[in-house]
Amino acid sequence: MTTSVRVPRPASVPRTELHVDPRFLPLADRFFAMYRQPQHGGGALTAYFRGEKVLDIWAGWADRDRRWDRDTMALSFSTGKGVASTVVHRLAERRLIDYDAPVARYWPEFGAAGKDDITVRDLLTHRAGLHKVRGLMRSPLDLLEYDAVVQALAATRADPRRLRGPGYHAVTYGWLVAELIARVTGKPFVQVVHDEIAGPLGVDDFWYQVPGHHRPRIAKLFPHINPAGLNWELTSNVLSLVGPTRGLAEAAMPQGFDVLVRNPAVHDAVMPGWNGVFSARALARMYGAIANGGKIDGRRFLRKSTIAQMSEVQTRDRDYVLGIRPHWSLGYHRPLLATTREQPRNAIGHYGVGGSGAYADLDSGLSLGFVTNRLGSSLTALGDLRLARLGVEAQAIVRNGK
Repeated sequence: MTTSVRVPRPASVPRTELHVDPRFLPLADRFFAMYRQPQHGGGALTAYFRGEKVLDIWAGWADRDRRWDRDTMALSFSTGKGVASTVVHRLAERRLIDYDAPVARYWPEFGAAGKDDITVRDLLTHRAGLHKVRGLMRSPLDLLEYDAVVQALAATRADPRRLRGPGYHAVTYGWLVAELIARVTGKPFVQVVHDEIAGPLGVDDFWYQVPGHHRPRIAKLFPHINPAGLNWELTSNVLSLVGPTRGLAEAAMPQGFDVLVRNPAVHDAVMPGWNGVFSARALARMYGAIANGGKIDGRRFLRKSTIAQMSEVQTRDRDYVLGIRPHWSLGYHRPLLATTREQPRNAIGHYGVGGSGAYADLDSGLSLGFVTNRLGSSLTALGDLRLARLGVEAQAIVRNGK
């Protein structure tokens, strides 16, 4: 039985009632231990188990003079790719999108420069060959111009390496998926996110353009995303010249990006590959529905057959951007847990650079949503180890029947 209980907590946690199923107290303890001092920042963690919310907690600081509270949200980088992908599957379920149709069927301009045979399935598995954001636009601020960016992507020739395997579209993925969705529905992407995700789930906190009255809720990110504290421009230039790291620089390190992520104008723009702002509660609820066979609170969100399709691994090839084998499914990767034991075999989600992320374990019925403002490793494209460690604790609770 799930109850809301008052649990022992460090001084960093506001005195308020937190939603905790007693079975998940060890997971809560591990989470609270991460946010003991202001320099640790803050975060929130929500879990669903078999369609029931079993954990909803938060701790730490949203800013130097502001505690993290129930309504705090965070910029969550690539975590938003999973949300955007889920929109595609909602549309595919109604046969508005065919995974094996050319993207150009829905977005005719996309077929330029020999891309007429690239399919929706290719797009969702990072095999479109359009990973390059570095040099795509003249200046960093041009990346804020959605129409200009999607026009540039449509005119770009695909990288031939796509024929040998995936190449993580670290930043461009969001624009490509958003424009596909807009062309299919005839509506702005952000409106479709509301109609297909926020509305059906009954929670608003899925933002790519953040309304002005919600912006005070956004936690301040720190420190800078500069790799290992090095100068962004110098580091990205060097990496772009070295064979093994060239793809990463091309896909994830456009000029001036370290400054752009701190520009409030990013909340006016639509850049779904990285600028999504979410609460842990919203993320866990979406993945909670997926983990629970597509239902939440007795309402159908996705069919089981759709979940089976979207979670099937599409490629086991080495990713030429990341240098690893992420085992991409249709818009998601398998969650990574910080354990030498067996990783979840039937799970999907998306982590974001810096630490935020969310996932659904389809076998156990568990979902986790985690957001934070204290950025971890900026070189770890699929997130740092905090969610991976929390996932180990959560899986142990489920496995041991606590």
